[in-house]
Amino acid sequence: MIKRALISVSNKEGIVDFAEELSKVGIEIFSTTGTVEILSKEGIEVKDVSTITGFSELLGGRVKTLHPAIHAGILARGKEREKLREQGMTIDLVACNFYRFNNSLDTIDIGGPSMVRAAAKNWMDVVVVTDPSQYTDVASRIRKGDVDEKTRKKLAIEAFSYTARYDSLIANWLAGNSKLPKVFDITYQKEMDLRYGENPHQNAALYGKMKWKKIQGKKLSYNNILDMDCAINCIGEFEDLTCAIIKHATPCGIASASSILKAWKDALATDEYSPFGGVVVVNRELDGETAKDLSKIFLEVILAPSFTKDAIEILSKKKKLRLIEMDLNAVDRWEWKSINGGLLLQDRDLKKIDAKEWEVVTKKKPAKEDIKSMIFGVKCVKHIKSNAVVFVKGTRTIAIGGGQTSRIDSSWIAVHKGKDEIADSIMASDAFFPFRDAVDVAAEAGVKAIVQPGGSIRDKEIIDAANEQGIAMVFS
Repeated sequence: MIKRALISVSNKEGIVDFAEELSKVGIEIFSTTGTVEILSKEGIEVKDVSTITGFSELLGGRVKTLHPAIHAGILARGKEREKLREQGMTIDLVACNFYRFNNSLDTIDIGGPSMVRAAAKNWMDVVVVTDPSQYTDVASRIRKGDVDEKTRKKLAIEAFSYTARYDSLIANWLAGNSKLPKVFDITYQKEMDLRYGENPHQNAALYGKMKWKKIQGKKLSYNNILDMDCAINCIGEFEDLTCAIIKHATPCGIASASSILKAWKDALATDEYSPFGGVVVVNRELDGETAKDLSKIFLEVILAPSFTKDAIEILSKKKKLRLIEMDLNAVDRWEWKSINGGLLLQDRDLKKIDAKEWEVVTKKKPAKEDIKSMIFGVKCVKHIKSNAVVFVKGTRTIAIGGGQTSRIDSSWIAVHKGKDEIADSIMASDAFFPFRDAVDVAAEAGVKAIVQPGGSIRDKEIIDAANEQGIAMVFS
């Protein structure tokens, strides 16, 4: 049975109502100074923790609950607990949340996490409450008699998760910009459950503080969110007004232009079939004129920094279409992928493109306008998957090839999609050419220049092929 409760909360949301419920059923409440003041003002009988410890707060309030009388009252079990209960020293419920860590040593909470960990460790005897969302359920169970074992264990699990997240924030802050830390801490709170994962038989949920906000549309799916992440990473490459279309976590059209509408139309012209059921992202406010054109096609998600009233009114007619406002400046430092038994961690690829570092390796030299198109092409091809190639004219994609096990297959697919548009375009590749075959396919289709990283053992053969075909080639 719960006889005594200790309340020490930084987030005061809902605490008055919760304490009032505890008081109504005769639970003796102890608290720290700030919470005592709030509860007392509301007429709730509460005692300062100093009545347990026998001393006032020390070090400007930093030491108030770190005392054997408190931790013994929380940690005692079995016969120990029976003896302490007879002496009125047990604590049966701990309600505690920590003050916000604000990237400074002074905002690291010590007493709170110590109490929470102690209570969570002794969850069979102590109810630990760490979030205002738990108050109603816990109070209801207490009114009905007691908090059952299953709920106590669930609360303890949530408490340990809470302290883990808090410690992780501090550890990552202290690590600063150190590269690939010895221990990589990742703790995220569940944001929402998803209908299912990649397939209907898989469970899935979204964790973390999202850098986007849904303003319309049905519930997001696992695959929607993967496409959205690709869209946000891709659009982040471009400072000029740009539109990208994403399908199955890879771009199928990208264009920069003088208006959002033109950028959208140029991106769509790359591949008019793949965008069906896809994701569209723009890096400027979405206007009504563009929204009207977008509404002609079935799309799953549209992302933009903001939407005009006209755009929202037009797109709201499509009730299921998700409209997402995103933060263009929010980029995580790390990226990782799960593997069985662990994860792979790397710095996010944020390297800026500097054409001055490039090397022209052929007899034919690219024009200044060609270099601009190459820069655009390299930004695009970075976000295509597996043996990626893109063909561009100006600042718009003409054809995209990727997701293949060989570069020649990606090139062949893109050339056949682009057809006559490939003539006089520029080809960008995400990796070096292992053989000359992809160069020959591109040359036959009329490509005038190629940009690729270089670094193959057959680089000389590739350069010779470009010279034979009269193509300019740049190693990036």
